[in-house]
Amino acid sequence: MPDIKIVFLDIDGTILRPDDTIEQSTKKAVTQLQQKGIEVFLATGRPLHEITDIGDELSISSYIAYNGAFATHQSNTLFHEPLSDNLVENLLKTSKENHFDIVLYSRNKNIFTSMEPKIVKEFIKTFHLRKNAIYDDTKKEEILGATIITTEEHAEKKFNYIDEIHLSSVNVEGMKNCRDVIRGKVNKGVAVKAVLDALHIPPEQAAAFGDGMNDKEMLSAVGAGFAMGNANPDLFPYAKFKTTDVENSGVYNGLKSVDLVK
Repeated sequence: MPDIKIVFLDIDGTILRPDDTIEQSTKKAVTQLQQKGIEVFLATGRPLHEITDIGDELSISSYIAYNGAFATHQSNTLFHEPLSDNLVENLLKTSKENHFDIVLYSRNKNIFTSMEPKIVKEFIKTFHLRKNAIYDDTKKEEILGATIITTEEHAEKKFNYIDEIHLSSVNVEGMKNCRDVIRGKVNKGVAVKAVLDALHIPPEQAAAFGDGMNDKEMLSAVGAGFAMGNANPDLFPYAKFKTTDVENSGVYNGLKSVDLVK
């Protein structure tokens, strides 16, 4: 195993358990990495403005957010790629035509087409979203990410005509029919490569942990990709290693298996 210099950690289902807590073993592992001088990033589909409290809990101040549309290293922006206006319009149009709800993520807000449907209220509660607003097409904002909120299975098929994206199931109980919008040219893997380039770290000296299909590019972009035991089974082919699940010290056990923690 090459000398690891950086570790990327997904949030939901990787460091965050279903009860929204972080295992002591994960906190211990992150602390040991930091004591060794290893960079630790949180890498998530969530918007940056909703995850800094999790970073504070782990003393992490470097992030990949919005499924790779934005990356920051200790407050220095390393990657920034908003959605095009045309893509946003197509997402809104198709969601409306099919009676799906959608949330658009800006740098400061979670912008919903409606906050009244039960599934939207559950989504807000599940992800503890606080900075919420209603969409207003007269006040355009720069959009960095989006999630289709629906209980309908196979909702992604309605968006197949948009060549530049694919939709990835949200790997959180009760939300698995919701779909994160992933761009082919903008995803966690692209952001990881941008971070590695900026910090002059080769891929073989990087590790990453994930559990959802929005993590496949990230796990493929590093030398040591770990799929959690609770991961979507379709993710396993993209990982070099498989560890235990999020409620059984998955991050700690994975890092210990390659002698990064004790």
